[in-house]
Amino acid sequence: MSKTIVVTGGAGFIGSAVVRHLINDTDHTVVNVDKLTYAGNLESLTSVDNSDRYHFEQVDICDAGNIGRVLEAYQPDIIMHLAAESHVDRSIDGPGEFIQTNVVGTYTLLEQARAYWSKLAEEKKAGFKFHHISTDEVYGDLPHPDEVEADTELPLFTETTPYAPSSPYSASKASSDQLVRSWLRTYKLPTLVTNCSNNYGPYHFPEKLIPLVILNALAGKPLPVYGKGNQIRDWLYVEDHARALVLVALEGKIGETYNIGGHNEKQNIEVVETICSILDDVKPKNAKYAEQITYVQDRPGHDMRYAIDASKIQRELGWTPQETFESGIRKTVEWYLNNEAWWKAVLDGSYQGERLGAGS
Repeated sequence: MSKTIVVTGGAGFIGSAVVRHLINDTDHTVVNVDKLTYAGNLESLTSVDNSDRYHFEQVDICDAGNIGRVLEAYQPDIIMHLAAESHVDRSIDGPGEFIQTNVVGTYTLLEQARAYWSKLAEEKKAGFKFHHISTDEVYGDLPHPDEVEADTELPLFTETTPYAPSSPYSASKASSDQLVRSWLRTYKLPTLVTNCSNNYGPYHFPEKLIPLVILNALAGKPLPVYGKGNQIRDWLYVEDHARALVLVALEGKIGETYNIGGHNEKQNIEVVETICSILDDVKPKNAKYAEQITYVQDRPGHDMRYAIDASKIQRELGWTPQETFESGIRKTVEWYLNNEAWWKAVLDGSYQGERLGAGS
């Protein structure tokens, strides 16, 4: 049965992938609610603009009145809450915006969702879901291979790993996760939570590692690697994540948490070197791109390793990623090569590739 789904932050990187998947691969109706901050980009949604199942509302999630209006007007069956400030480096430079959007914004959305849900007819009320999308960074740090004996089995983040956030960003997301769970416990609002590993792919704002490295490489600029480059992340192709999120929104159990990971643990330096190797192959120049790698001062409080155990979502909902890191990163590099107009418009706007979050 076709549903109406509100997607907050639907003009962002992950949100736009969710919207494209819903419109292009399902028969559901989508209401994209996005404030259009620096990272929100409607150019990422040109492929769905003409669909009569797609609607856009430029609304701040902290604006209770307008959020209430949107819910009353569209009568959604599901809210998928992705709107968030999401860059650790920016949170170091200006934590206040992260508290406002991620904590106060989530609170406002929860309250407006509760007011809307409480007035629904019983059948529609019983089917309603509030799906909150979060990050593995709320769990903090995991042991790094350099810190343990050889052949030691390294732990993974599970859905029951205690929270231990390290940055203003991850602390604000941890706060929002707990708000969502408490609205279920206290008010019975039907909520569920997902926590994902690092995403990458097309339409990624170039303040993040992978698009920044691709675009700096093409421009002949230094490729900044924090510290020794040995920080480990689990990389998840954004379109795989979008499929997982929609699956959880439709079939996930109320009150549950699902971790979503790519099964691709890589050191940051490995990621950068892989991008350089692909560019050497598809857009060769006189020198190797790896010669542009530059090691820079690490950011404050940098977690050394994240890695997700995604066995629960595979076991209970049947999801597994379709892309390996090797296939996904090649698709990503080729997308940036073929979509110069998209990223040039971004770099002509509010961000020109400058270092963020260096600390004092």
